[in-house]
Amino acid sequence: MEENQQEIKSSKIRISAMGMLAGREFLRCQLAVKLEKKFDNSPLILDVLDQLAAEDLQSDHRFIEAFIRSRVARGQGRTRIRLDLKSRGADTTLIEQLLDEAEVDWFELAKNTAHQKFGTDHHIDAKEKAKRMRFLQYRGFSFDQINYALND
Repeated sequence: MEENQQEIKSSKIRISAMGMLAGREFLRCQLAVKLEKKFDNSPLILDVLDQLAAEDLQSDHRFIEAFIRSRVARGQGRTRIRLDLKSRGADTTLIEQLLDEAEVDWFELAKNTAHQKFGTDHHIDAKEKAKRMRFLQYRGFSFDQINYALND
């Protein structure tokens, strides 16, 4: 009887996890936190997560790729994307690997982001240039990328 109850609970955890994954991708650690809250830190959660990963229903790789694409579309730089992924609990090695594989010209992205925000007027004073530099730095671009974007 006890084995049957565990099986039911395991299947409930799986169904709940699959429902969450149907809406969007999650990192394994994010999904674990959500399931732990819902199922009172059940020891079966890790087994369910292992099974979902083995069946490729949950993938940190896919999550990080999608995250990078969405943040590049928003005009964010490599540094900002890396920090946001780390704060969500993504694996640092996987983040670096996928950022390196991303076919993004970070210099052009910085330039396009600056043009969208500030236009193409290059006759600005030092105060305005500092403001633009701070904005691009906040967006996660390197010093070289910022110089390229503002001095083009």
